[in-house]
Amino acid sequence: MTEGNEMLYPNCNSTVWLRSCEKEVSEPLSGKVTGEIPCWLRGSLLRNGPGSLKVGSMRFEHLFDSSALVHRFAIYDGGATYQCRFVETNTFKKNRMAARIVVTEFGTEAVPDPCHTIFDRVASIFKPPELSDNTMISVYPFGDEMYTFTEGPFIHRIDPKTLDTLERKNMKKCIALVNHTSHPHVMPNGDVINVGMSVVEGKLKHVVVKFPYIEKGDMFERARVVGSMKTRWALHPAYMHTFGVTENYFVIIEQPMAISLCGVVCNRLKNKPLASNLQWYPEYETNIVLISKKTGKEVKRFRTETMFFLHIINAFEQDGKLIVDLCAYKNAKAIDAMYVKAIETMQSNADYAEWFRARPKRLEVSLLAPSMTMVTPRLLADVGCETPRIHYEMCNGRPYRYFYAISSDVDADHPGAIIKVDTWSGETMKWFDTDCYASEPIFIPEPGSKEEDAGVLLCALVWGSRECAVGLLVLDARTLQQLAVVHFETPSPAPKCLHGWFLRDHARD
Repeated sequence: MTEGNEMLYPNCNSTVWLRSCEKEVSEPLSGKVTGEIPCWLRGSLLRNGPGSLKVGSMRFEHLFDSSALVHRFAIYDGGATYQCRFVETNTFKKNRMAARIVVTEFGTEAVPDPCHTIFDRVASIFKPPELSDNTMISVYPFGDEMYTFTEGPFIHRIDPKTLDTLERKNMKKCIALVNHTSHPHVMPNGDVINVGMSVVEGKLKHVVVKFPYIEKGDMFERARVVGSMKTRWALHPAYMHTFGVTENYFVIIEQPMAISLCGVVCNRLKNKPLASNLQWYPEYETNIVLISKKTGKEVKRFRTETMFFLHIINAFEQDGKLIVDLCAYKNAKAIDAMYVKAIETMQSNADYAEWFRARPKRLEVSLLAPSMTMVTPRLLADVGCETPRIHYEMCNGRPYRYFYAISSDVDADHPGAIIKVDTWSGETMKWFDTDCYASEPIFIPEPGSKEEDAGVLLCALVWGSRECAVGLLVLDARTLQQLAVVHFETPSPAPKCLHGWFLRDHARD
């Protein structure tokens, strides 16, 4: 707090990010519906995100370290049910059994076992500590299977109905990926594309990997590298959370947030958190790299101003130009803003709002322009935005008009708002409610409609003043008019989630 206990951001209740689920909801809870859910809307909204910051008497230090919690909103016959389960990772099970943090995370260092002898501790120096397999960022389909993701090499298959954890896959063994982004692309034919790092001919490179769709069988067995590029700095590859796919290219944004490989090696031996290996280089520009989908080789590289980003909104080709829209920050302080202490002290931190000041920007350049041409970003709308979504099936990698997001302005009148941006005109719409915080809005198209914004948005809701409650919001995507809210009372605190996926269903479970 500032002098006199004045809150700098009185409309923002940051405690929604600091909650820990203490009791899973295995059996579906029925909710109370206000309004009317469209009769054509049937299926499951799966959500992933930070589930618990607590392990025994200890607490994780960064939001990315929180134990993964998957939520399911099952929608049918004008009603909905709710479930939530922890992803039963090796890390989760070991922490729970020991009642303390035994695996080092992104921002949290594990605590040595007090029962270990001096000999055990000396011997551990020669054995690198175990990597965390916590997957609490996103959830994506591979064929008819659903997997939880983070940026490490592990993913977990979950049952989309019971939320049971069924299997762990290690991408190092599958396709030799050191890491990968949290946001693969699911193509219209069912192929899954992702970008990661791998050792190619003795050199570390950013690679594009394809998991070809097959109706029956293992997509992972058929995975192959379909593109690669050299890193700007051999020992400092760029940090990547998302990438773009257009008609002819894989679009890689190489930002000046880099991972120190020497630091990774040294800090693994010291059991230091991954975050200590991230370095921000404000004196360097951001690169836009195009990898040909035909040849798999880098064909062109453009430059733009220094910026940090997590999410690309969309990328496409139009009239001989490449267009990339993303949620851009001036620097990488958004990562620092997600430390637990930073969230707890935000009301006395006058810089906190600027740390999260993301803005939707457009990078537009002629595909005939020479390599290393400088591209000047253009502001699409003067509004804070994060976790952007589009009409994915119709517009991913293609020209589009609308995107939807949540507010990233903690100093706004309604920091929990849902935002719709018209990229043609710059006009914006908002939905908000008092003390209410919405998750990433997922667009579900109305059956048979050809209009880009004909459909609904689905969002999970939490409230600042109600810890043990979660909601499902249904909005008309054209107008952001509220169609329905389903309220659920939960047996323990309901944390705010991050990313999700909607599975259509034509029959009741």
